[in-house]
Amino acid sequence: MFPSKTPELPVLSARRRRGSLRVRLAILVAGACLPFILFAGGLVYFNYWSEREEAFSRALDTVRSSRSVLDAKMQGLVVALEILANSRALRNNDLDTFRDSVDHFLEKFPGASIALGERDGTHLFNSGAPAGRQLPRRTDLETIENVFRTGQPSFSNLFVGSVSGRRLITISVPVRREGKVVADLSFSVPLQFFQELIARQAPSEWTVSLVDRKGTIFARVPNPENWIGEAASPSFLSLILDTPEGTRSTVSLEGVSLLTAWTRSSLTGWILIAGTPVSTLTAPLWTTLAITLVIAVAFLSIALAFAIGMAARIAHGETLLTLMVNELNHRVKNTLATIQSIASQTFRNGGDPIEQTRKFEQRLHALGNAYNLLSDERWANANLRDIVHDALAPFAMVDAERVISSGPDVRLAPRAALMMSLVLHELSTNATKYGALSVAGGQVRVDWELSGKDGSGVRLTWRECGGPQIQPPERKGFGTRLIQQGFAAQTGGQAKLEFDLSGLVCTLECPRVPSQTV
Repeated sequence: MFPSKTPELPVLSARRRRGSLRVRLAILVAGACLPFILFAGGLVYFNYWSEREEAFSRALDTVRSSRSVLDAKMQGLVVALEILANSRALRNNDLDTFRDSVDHFLEKFPGASIALGERDGTHLFNSGAPAGRQLPRRTDLETIENVFRTGQPSFSNLFVGSVSGRRLITISVPVRREGKVVADLSFSVPLQFFQELIARQAPSEWTVSLVDRKGTIFARVPNPENWIGEAASPSFLSLILDTPEGTRSTVSLEGVSLLTAWTRSSLTGWILIAGTPVSTLTAPLWTTLAITLVIAVAFLSIALAFAIGMAARIAHGETLLTLMVNELNHRVKNTLATIQSIASQTFRNGGDPIEQTRKFEQRLHALGNAYNLLSDERWANANLRDIVHDALAPFAMVDAERVISSGPDVRLAPRAALMMSLVLHELSTNATKYGALSVAGGQVRVDWELSGKDGSGVRLTWRECGGPQIQPPERKGFGTRLIQQGFAAQTGGQAKLEFDLSGLVCTLECPRVPSQTV
């Protein structure tokens, strides 16, 4: 009776079955995708925490590297100031001639000054004031007292100078007469010097500060004009003053959340702080998570391929990491062996512990400078010209005409570069104490040339003239053993010391790194 309506029942049933099947397939696909979505989200989150730890590690490496650079610069300035403190003009109280030497030294440091004073803060000389002017008492009595008490170089906190009226950081060295400290020579380092130093070390968007032993900022990136002279963040100040090194999540003076590391210099007592913004990690986190979720839902097959690719990259990364760890272990062992040898040779004969410790630290700084050169070249080789320049820089800083070097561009293998740097440091120190640089008019020449029939080697000659007459030492010290025995053994070359009446002559010869040809 109702023929027009009978076909609708099977059609409706089929549509319902197809709709039910679509729902079941959608649920099945969603169920299949859900583990991958969760896995991808978990992977991104885990990667965030891994990158967070890596960011802390990078920050710690940055402050340690900056501390090494800072210590090397300060040690070089100490050596230069000690040469000034032992100058003939100062020994003869010839302040006019001494002012000429000081002016020559300060040409490299615009805005800086040098002061000479007594233990009670009385000014004897200040390059920042005209000769004959009545000078006020010095204000940084703590640093002055430390020089007189210990007889060692001292590094100040930030203070306001009595002559300049400006904020200052000073390096002070003792002036001795007949073995006693009779005055201190103080160099006010321009704050711009420290500002430029940390700016070169600071990665983009980072916050880097250099603070004194009381936690007062005297160099900072960014906004130095706002914060120099201010204390570090209150929540952070007590921590960095009590702990020599560490990492912590902090908030900067500008209110930026940072992943921060700090380290204190054992030489100066100053603290280097560096932090990377947390936003550099969290912003990529949300972007990556959103993209990952879309890709996981829309393209499951691509997500699987991506996971397989990531597994391969992780495996490859672990292989590279293993190789890097093995190489690092090898270099660390070599470095520890070198330091152990330096320590053994330095302390083997007894003597004044303070002086021996000072010599040991200077030798470690020389070793560190050589490591910096090799690190810049990724430990492939180092330019001999750079090695000589770094070794002689503190002495050329006072009077460049007394230290002369020349030679072609020659590259040395890492082991030869390290030994050459250590030998030049010992020769320079010896020349300052006993040789040509210990008296006015003395001069040192360092020349090098290719050697061997095929030019496969390099010969460096250290020659002193105009110094006191010298005689071969009665006993061999660290420097003599290093040159006569260590250099040849470590480089496969040879070394020769000649104690000529006109001055010491040292000849070093070793293989060089061949030039690359195309």
